[in-house]
Amino acid sequence: MVLVTATALAVALAVAVAVFALTQRSSDPADGPLPLVAVPAPASGAPGCTTLLAAVPTELTSNGTALKVRTLADPAPPATVAWGTGDPLVLRCGLDRPPELTPTAALRLVNKVQWLQVPGEGSSTWYVVDREVYAALTVPDSAGTGPLQQISDAVAAKLPAKPLRFS
Repeated sequence: MVLVTATALAVALAVAVAVFALTQRSSDPADGPLPLVAVPAPASGAPGCTTLLAAVPTELTSNGTALKVRTLADPAPPATVAWGTGDPLVLRCGLDRPPELTPTAALRLVNKVQWLQVPGEGSSTWYVVDREVYAALTVPDSAGTGPLQQISDAVAAKLPAKPLRFS
């Protein structure tokens, strides 16, 4: 009798756990706010950052895939926007001048904007270096050139070019 009761309780518990698991919504981290580490951005409140962030698209195209703007987890870094899931693209504005920006640094002109590429592991950070504020777009290596072109268009449309600053 004890064995029958124990078996019945074990089966009932297994059924209850299975029903509970099936009725719970998946908690995919890509569905929730994106946590980002804050980086020093002393000019994040500058008018140039406000203007740029208001002009960036709500969707970027990366290798034919539409990447939507992500909600950032609190505390969200100032003057920061992110797109996509998995390895998101992150734009930060109001940063310090990148130390890699020297008179001999290799720059790339993309849609009338000068960028300094700083390669990383699995991604690159591209710095806008010829505007009133420094901004950086971190892009996974798999992203293609579309996002850089789209952000360049927003930068060129809203922020006038300025001479490079090396100090």
